[in-house]
Amino acid sequence: PYADMIMADGISTLCNDLMVDPQDIVMLVVSWYMKAATMCEFSKQEFVGGLQSLGIDSLERFRERLPYIRSELSDNQKFKEVYIFAFDWAKEKGQKSLALDTAIGMWQLLFAEKKWPLVDHWCQFLQVVNLFFNVDHQFRLYTLYMLMMLISG
Repeated sequence: PYADMIMADGISTLCNDLMVDPQDIVMLVVSWYMKAATMCEFSKQEFVGGLQSLGIDSLERFRERLPYIRSELSDNQKFKEVYIFAFDWAKEKGQKSLALDTAIGMWQLLFAEKKWPLVDHWCQFLQVVNLFFNVDHQFRLYTLYMLMMLISG
């Protein structure tokens, strides 16, 4: 079942070859371009399709494209698309909602890029409110809209 898959070890090797930390947000955007169904996995089809859509045909070209890939987050519409993708991508297979700890990690990663100074307070608030809270799609969208309004002033 994993013959045509790049699993976590392979992604780690790719990150080393690209000289990128696996937890760097650029790898989330790469996964978005690849339309990856699951965190820490790329099917051959996802990987090849993503590279083709980015015009990448070599490791060197991949390294050269990283600044562009990262810059995609400065476009609010693409940020929204990556945001929505990230939470679905990070869910456990078969789950409709996301564990609070995973959601908090995603918010910290995504909103650090937007330089929202209250993201840590938001995450602390959610932890205090309910330790057994799962984050569904609707709550994630409400959070996105609220935070984007606050960021834009």
